[in-house]
Amino acid sequence: MGTATGQATEHAIGAAMPRHRRGLSATLHDSWVVAKRNVRRMTRIPEIVIFGLMQPVMFVLLFSYVMGGAIKIPGAGSSSDTYIQFLMAGIFAQTVTFAVAGASAGIAEDMSKGLVDRFRSLPMARSAVLVGRTLADLCQTAFTMVVLALVALLVGWRIHDGLLRALGAFGLLLLLGYAFSWIGALIGLSVRSPEAATSAGLIWLFPLTFVSNAFVPVTSMPGWLQGVAYWNPFSATVQACRVLFGNQVGPVDQVWSMQHAALVSVLWSVVITAVFSWLAVRKYRSSTA
Repeated sequence: MGTATGQATEHAIGAAMPRHRRGLSATLHDSWVVAKRNVRRMTRIPEIVIFGLMQPVMFVLLFSYVMGGAIKIPGAGSSSDTYIQFLMAGIFAQTVTFAVAGASAGIAEDMSKGLVDRFRSLPMARSAVLVGRTLADLCQTAFTMVVLALVALLVGWRIHDGLLRALGAFGLLLLLGYAFSWIGALIGLSVRSPEAATSAGLIWLFPLTFVSNAFVPVTSMPGWLQGVAYWNPFSATVQACRVLFGNQVGPVDQVWSMQHAALVSVLWSVVITAVFSWLAVRKYRSSTA
């Protein structure tokens, strides 16, 4: 009698506990649900989107009108809009990578408020929380890119090689942004507060973006720094986008990573996504165990 009662109790407890579904289709479904939740949150708090737009727009205006006249591109003409053609691929790439700070802060906030603990109580894939968050951040980044492109067109930037190649450039940018969002996810899981996550998500991006071909030619840097800039994943994406947009100003640097920039950009994005998604999911599981 006692044994039967104990077995029944164990069976009832097991039935009450959530069972995490297995399989790719279940993971994709759960990730989509979490992504929709985060997108809805962004629409209900428009300040997130507005302030995310202000920084790249200010960079475009400051660099094009304040510093553009003082920066000369070797081998380029003297036209007043030369620098804006050179600049915009770098601004686009900077925008998608700086979204890391938002991803870091968002995940850190969810962790601090106990939202992740509520997700744990549901029968859902563990990785879905992070995949959904990064997909939502990708949607916000895509919207930011559209607005930024319109602003760039107003200040004189142009696409010269057709819409299809331009869409390929934007695809490379979004791929890089998605890869970097996984770095942001890992940072958000590793710090104790959203404020710390924002700082940690930005501080390392400044040397990454400025030690590159985004704002000045690499040949203007010290020789020992040029190798770092040429093999920077940021530089590869910027160079590939300049070619695809038809914005190549001056000769292409005779370095393999610049001659095959699109391939290098894709490889960097795939490697970063693979490594940091694995690290982030592993950190998430250990943090919520």
